[in-house]
Amino acid sequence: MAKTVFLTGATGFIGTAIVSELINNGYQVRGLTRSEEGSQSLRAAGAETLLGDVNDLDALRKGAETADAVIHTAFDHDFSKYKQNCEADRKVIEALGAVLVGSNRPFVVTSGTSVAKVAPGEVATEQSPALDSSVVARAASEEAAAAVAKLGVSVRVVRNSQVHDTRKQGLVSFAIDIARKKGSSAYVGDGGNRWSAVHLSDTALLYRLALEKGEAGGVYHAVAEEGVAFREIAETIGKGLNLPVNSLTPEEANAHFSWFAPFVGRANVVSSKTTQKQLAWQPAGAGLIADLCKMYNL
Repeated sequence: MAKTVFLTGATGFIGTAIVSELINNGYQVRGLTRSEEGSQSLRAAGAETLLGDVNDLDALRKGAETADAVIHTAFDHDFSKYKQNCEADRKVIEALGAVLVGSNRPFVVTSGTSVAKVAPGEVATEQSPALDSSVVARAASEEAAAAVAKLGVSVRVVRNSQVHDTRKQGLVSFAIDIARKKGSSAYVGDGGNRWSAVHLSDTALLYRLALEKGEAGGVYHAVAEEGVAFREIAETIGKGLNLPVNSLTPEEANAHFSWFAPFVGRANVVSSKTTQKQLAWQPAGAGLIADLCKMYNL
């Protein structure tokens, strides 16, 4: 079993939970962080630290060289330069993978359930191939994972859905911010499009299981709820913020949500049956709506 794990994004929302999950199960964690504050929080959690930026490829190589395994969760979620950030992630994966060629050391790469190629109305599965990055920019991560796998790296991919607890809820957090700014919570059409979701604690566990039990080339879905209707999400946000809830046409949604509009009206219904069976992963955390209600004391 891999004992020393190099983790990017170690002080992030998901990374922090993975640090605890790994340390509580006997691993030594070396976390990449950009600041002394991040270093202090990692040391307080019992992890070692490596000071550096995720785009500092030399620092990444240094972190991976002496580790028994690598987990990559860092990602810049600045959507004003989303495609650029996705291409930067490609370079990060390629750099980390180059260090691991021929070593059989596990390399866990992060992707998103939105990259799965499915026909309208179909449920995405682990067997669903990734779309081309020219269609969905985030697919660059899986393209890079496939490239390093061909070089002999034991890579496995975790596709995250809406990862949530009572502090953050994936893309739903952006919907909350927009509702506050606009003075109303909204959905598109009848709001029947559904989003997959998973609790933070279950996500951290999945990363560990992908490390321990995952197969080279495996794709695993961090999904506990296959689909939560966006209307229910919007209504819970409206109730929590004491704001009106509105149905918008696609044209109105463009004005209301701006850059976020394409996400709001999209369906992302995803299964994790294969993941649960192969990794003996049994998600047990609270649901997305339950966490939203708890956040607002509803």
